[in-house]
Formats: sequence, structure tokens, C-alpha cells
Amino acid sequence: MQGVTSDQPRGTRVRGTRQSSAVAAALAAMSGFRSAKEIYAELLRQGETVGLTTVYRHLEVLSEQRAIDKIIDPSGEALYRQCASTSHHHHLRCRECGRSVEVEGRVVEQWAEKVAAEAGFTAVDHTFELVGLCPEHSPAA
Repeated sequence: MQGVTSDQPRGTRVRGTRQSSAVAAALAAMSGFRSAKEIYAELLRQGETVGLTTVYRHLEVLSEQRAIDKIIDPSGEALYRQCASTSHHHHLRCRECGRSVEVEGRVVEQWAEKVAAEAGFTAVDHTFELVGLCPEHSPAA
């Protein structure tokens, strides 16, 4: 069809579908960061008929649209979470239980802008995550 354009590559238009709604609802009901496999298992438990590949695709699109947060764990696996904040933020995550707290990073933002400007870059995006032990998993002092 001539004259029709899209900002999205073919095959990435997933919002508004039954599967997209199911993935988003399952993620919203789960606490903390979760893997695609955990989200898929929850969908199966709920009786949803959706494939694992579809779950991965929906999560990636939602992440790219910044509708959900995505982090990479130490093993390299992507983890996803529906965050309360819609503005740019960072996370402090427990390496034992995965508990996550949203944190403001004004100093990180200033540093990223400075480094980008010094290199002549614009429209720079970044991710920043702190990983440690939450109070429940910290060794007794």
C-alpha cells in the first residue's frame, strides 16, 4: 500500500492485542523483577494460551515503549517489572531476593549529560542499577 508508513518495524505492533493485555496484566500483578519465563508460567497458570516467544516479543516492545522497566541480571537474563513511576528512574536491587527499590539519581543524570556533551553526543539514553543486599539479607552488623 503506497503512502502508508510506520515508525515500528513490521511485527512489533503488539499493543492492544489480547496477548499484550494478558502479559501486561500478569506483570502488573507480580512483585519485583521477573523473567519472561516466570511471566509465561504465570500466564499458563491463569489458563492463557500464549507462546513463550510471544511473551518475549511483548515484553521487549513494552520495554522499548518504556511502559515497563527492564534490567539484566548477573547471568545476562532480562528481567521485567511494572513500575509505579512513569518518569525516568533507577533501581537498587537485592542480589539475593530480587527486591527492588526505585531511586532518584540526580548525580547520575548530571554525570551522563556531562559525559555525552564532552563526547559531542545528543539524545543519549542510559540505564543505571545498583545491586546490593536488602536489610533482610544483609549480614548482621
